[in-house]
Amino acid sequence: MAEHVQTDQPLYGIVAEFTEPDQLLAAAQQAYAAGYRKMDAYSPLPVEGLSEALGFRHTRLPLLVLCGGIVGALLGYGLQYWTAVIDYPLNIGGRPYHSWPMFIPITFETTILLAALTAVLGMLALNGLPMPYHPIFNAPGFGMASTDRFFLCIESADEKFDLQETPKFLEGLKPHNVVFVEP
Repeated sequence: MAEHVQTDQPLYGIVAEFTEPDQLLAAAQQAYAAGYRKMDAYSPLPVEGLSEALGFRHTRLPLLVLCGGIVGALLGYGLQYWTAVIDYPLNIGGRPYHSWPMFIPITFETTILLAALTAVLGMLALNGLPMPYHPIFNAPGFGMASTDRFFLCIESADEKFDLQETPKFLEGLKPHNVVFVEP
């Protein structure tokens, strides 16, 4: 059932194609339970519990956004303090140079600005984007991943990956098709 064309290039992984989201979820759970860790799933719609079944855990993005917000607040407040108190102090109407209530709106805005920029750039960096090419695009029929098919890919970089045993394992999950993916 597994298709493999022998080439000199190393193998990227093996992909199993499913017709139902429940089949993909069950296959991901069984593959994780069997010890596979370097795998990914592709689906045209969100599948509840799939990320947990694949072994995905929490990301560092919230911590990055928090740090970006703190840096934004410090930079916004620091810039205002430096300009109003140190670099160009103006005494207007007897007000103090360091009038912290006046600095709050700009501090808030720079906090939000840097947190949002950190969220976008951090998401792109942590997801390895932009990625105009990925070896999974070479899988026959993978275009159906955006319409009505569900794919589970076990990468050859996985410690448990075996060229003979992994296809047998995937075929035991009763997929519609199992194919080898070249890089």
